[in-house]
Amino acid sequence: MERFGVSMERDLLVQLDALAAERGYPSRSEVLRDLVRAELVARQWEDPRAEVVGTVTIVYAHESHDLAHTLADLQHCHHQEIVCNTHVHLNEANCLEVVIVRGASKRVREIADTLISTRGVKHGRLVCTTTGNSRPSPGKA
Repeated sequence: MERFGVSMERDLLVQLDALAAERGYPSRSEVLRDLVRAELVARQWEDPRAEVVGTVTIVYAHESHDLAHTLADLQHCHHQEIVCNTHVHLNEANCLEVVIVRGASKRVREIADTLISTRGVKHGRLVCTTTGNSRPSPGKA
């Protein structure tokens, strides 16, 4: 662990401390480490060839019978990138599906866009994260 000093405006420091308290961080250092990690993950996703992992969460109406088959077909088409999926019956009318996708960031985004834009999907979101194995190089995005 290396130490360094950081100068920042008082208002920004107050907001940092509020964020730390709100999220339960034990110190400013932990908040700053997580903020830096988040930025590095975002930077990694900018490289279309970077090996990444993400989750695609979609909500759709259960009564859209063809939609379940369409989603399954799409996932089979991308079986090399799709690690697994979980299907949850939210209530009598709605289902939630979480699909874990791994591969080149460009490909993962394309798969997510295809799933989310499928007719009948009420809501969808891609959450981007990292495999933890590779680190982006400074200056490469």
